[in-house]
Amino acid sequence: MTTTYSGPARLILVDGACISGMASLSTNQRGGLNGWGGTFRPDEITTDLRNAVEGLQLELPYDRMGTVAVTGIRKLLATQVLMSLTGRGPAPF
Repeated sequence: MTTTYSGPARLILVDGACISGMASLSTNQRGGLNGWGGTFRPDEITTDLRNAVEGLQLELPYDRMGTVAVTGIRKLLATQVLMSLTGRGPAPF
């Protein structure tokens, strides 16, 4: 069974900076692996965000948090990027 979440989220960087945006996440329970991941589209792009890789927190509504790592950044438009995320530990949705 796949669980999904799509909606507002905040990416919290290692230095505590918060970046708001939209997340689209899902769990993948293949072969007993309880992994999760998806994409995050930030409202703004900062240098810190571009350099962020590990140790990030993704905060969903109702104070639900998950640890994520950035596995890729794709440019959508001149002012927008789509970040690929891989979750660590239990999914927050």
